[in-house]
Amino acid sequence: MGFTKSAVLFLILIIICSVFVANVSNLINASGNVARSGPEEGYAREARQSGARIGNNTDHLMWFLQISDLHISMFRDEERIRNLGDFMHRTISAVKPTVVVVSGDLTDARSLNHLGSEQFEGEWKIYKKLLQEHNVTSKTAWLDLRGNHDNFNVAGRNSSSNFFHKYSVQGSAHSRSYMHQVEKAGDKYTFLAVDACLEPGPKRPYNFIGMLTADEVHNIERLMEEARRTGSKYTVWFGHYPTSCILTAGAGIRDVIGRHEEGLVYLCGHLHTMGGMVKRMYTLQNAGFLELELGDWKDNRLFRLAAIDHGMFSFVDVHHNEWPIVLVTNPKDATFNNPLREDIRLQVESTHIRLLAFSVAPIVECRIRVDSEPFGVCDRAGEGVFVAKWEPVRYRDGLHHVEVLVKDADGREKSVRQAFSLDGTSISFAMKARFVLMTEACNIFQAFFGTTLVLCLLPLIIFRVWHMAVVRGRAKRPRIQWSFVRCWVRRLWLLSSVNRLFYPLLVFFIYLLVGPWSVADVIDGHFGVVFMWGILVDGVLLPGSLTYLYGFFQIALCQLPLTYVYASILDRRYRHTISPPTRPKGRFRKCLQHLPFLTIITVELILMYFHWASYGFLALILGPLRTWSLILNFTLWYQAQYMPDKCLHAGSAVWSTQPKLVKDDN
Repeated sequence: MGFTKSAVLFLILIIICSVFVANVSNLINASGNVARSGPEEGYAREARQSGARIGNNTDHLMWFLQISDLHISMFRDEERIRNLGDFMHRTISAVKPTVVVVSGDLTDARSLNHLGSEQFEGEWKIYKKLLQEHNVTSKTAWLDLRGNHDNFNVAGRNSSSNFFHKYSVQGSAHSRSYMHQVEKAGDKYTFLAVDACLEPGPKRPYNFIGMLTADEVHNIERLMEEARRTGSKYTVWFGHYPTSCILTAGAGIRDVIGRHEEGLVYLCGHLHTMGGMVKRMYTLQNAGFLELELGDWKDNRLFRLAAIDHGMFSFVDVHHNEWPIVLVTNPKDATFNNPLREDIRLQVESTHIRLLAFSVAPIVECRIRVDSEPFGVCDRAGEGVFVAKWEPVRYRDGLHHVEVLVKDADGREKSVRQAFSLDGTSISFAMKARFVLMTEACNIFQAFFGTTLVLCLLPLIIFRVWHMAVVRGRAKRPRIQWSFVRCWVRRLWLLSSVNRLFYPLLVFFIYLLVGPWSVADVIDGHFGVVFMWGILVDGVLLPGSLTYLYGFFQIALCQLPLTYVYASILDRRYRHTISPPTRPKGRFRKCLQHLPFLTIITVELILMYFHWASYGFLALILGPLRTWSLILNFTLWYQAQYMPDKCLHAGSAVWSTQPKLVKDDN
């Protein structure tokens, strides 16, 4: 019996590890599998600029800005708003972008205590006032889009709390995804906004993952077909959520974007550099397009200058008030070469290096060199555009570097060094960035939740089955040599053998899979029922996503460690029966004995408080996951401490040196 179970468990472990390794391996190799061959082998489409050559002019060049996660707040960080006004006034005036992409979370929508969430009209008025004061829409096309914070506690697009419709630039004309086209020097560019906000939009935290319904996917496909009919050559997709954080009906959003060869890039925000852990969150998706997450304006004051030069996409992420801004568009950064979507042969055939340089004061000096050659002076080809003659044939093989030095009239200087490749030599994206952007967040949350649930359930079930087999004489007692392993097996065995502890735990864990976790005011005036697999509100099922992570924290921080606390209490009682203590414990030692339980219960109380602060008193009362589990855990702890000794007899007999087993009395 023991050997068979061990073999099965070992096989399951091998399968899980194999799947994990295969997925990680796929991510590691992703940057090398797609569009990473040389220009002759990898260039899979007809050049869009037939006969065009990158020279000493501004032909076929368009640039724009992106900003994300503004989080305008009525309650915190007034400097954030002043800096945003400065961006609208000075930065836009200096750069003169054709378009400014604003990829969501325009407002913060969080209450003063950081726990509650609702739409504050005052924050939207600040946003509208900034746009009007700095006359933004007369300077550029301001393409704003909703983020999850702009959708907290919004019952629908016709809701009175949908202030995006009232105060944003694009909201009055576009309730969901939309398209904006610009034409420059005969080239037509399409900017396609992907609105993946939930409808209805619950309060935080259940609004972290976005969703595209079948109707919305159809709307996006219609917009793309319309762009093709109008002769658009290049498409820039943008949205708030990374593709890893979007649930899509039917084909995934990556497949939708990948089917359209005009799409060069998908720009997004939302993840805020993950607290500084992933500052350069860029990747090349398997579908053949670049995905570039932009760090937030909220704390990091970041924005992005991007350009399309003869169909090649280049960009640089910049901190606010960091001048001058420099972006080399030819030759482009080797990390972001994409021969499936770009004619990278144009770099080999070009006559001039091209770059953009902007500052709040006039640019008075621009010098450039390739590799270790002496610096040469760049010529001005247009406003903000500088060029320098070069011979690309000298750099056809391998990686090389272009270095630019720029100085403005006020003495500010900027040095930029960039790797380039004309033969397809690649530079890999960071593993952390690929993992975040190329996996599916919902699948990760499910894996976390499922793993902790299995860690709670599987040992108890295995030892329960084994215990019953031993009691009935169908299996041998466990014989384990390693004392540490034997100790923990004994503890879990004892727990699984006590009915008044085993069955409540079993029922609770099974309940988490099928029963409601909470009944709450998930939107003001709209009750919702929260399950593991989704949220029912107003007759709409919002698929489960962050619910899995919500449950994971409950199990990992509370239920899993408490299970082992109960097991330890039973084991201590068992050891006292076979070797009674010579003298009673003092009060201090008794307090230390209960410290693990009290610590974990304190964590559970904090989680319960957060749930109450977010969703109100009803959620506190009708909250099996947070409130009822607290009552259950106090009951189980009391039972483990004070139930009659006879309840332990069956489990104790298995580990006793006495050959006879006693009847199960619990």
